[in-house]
Amino acid sequence: VQLQASGGGLVQAGGSLRLSCAASGKIGSINVMDWYREAPGKQRELVAAETSGGVTQYLDSVKGRFTISRDSAKNTVYLQMNSLKPEDTAVYYCHVGMHGMGWEEYWGQGTQVTVSS
Repeated sequence: VQLQASGGGLVQAGGSLRLSCAASGKIGSINVMDWYREAPGKQRELVAAETSGGVTQYLDSVKGRFTISRDSAKNTVYLQMNSLKPEDTAVYYCHVGMHGMGWEEYWGQGTQVTVSS
């Protein structure tokens, strides 16, 4: 299974970006698709997640600004990021958890998001 993330870039504070992550290959039953981020000197943290049942979860600091969504037919997850702040600057990684031969997890290659003040 491969995850291809795109949509990162440089944006001014208050701006918006939309990240996309498409899964391809031998895809089983996807249970969760989510986004993590890792800023320099900090641990990777969960930003937003959506389960196959449509339940969503957000990091407190992004609630009301970020929206996660899925296109199950395309095995694609999106992260709409609005009102971006400099502290949102990080490498963003998509992640998939699914039932294949067993429980499987995959990571995308990461996409850089830089928010200037």
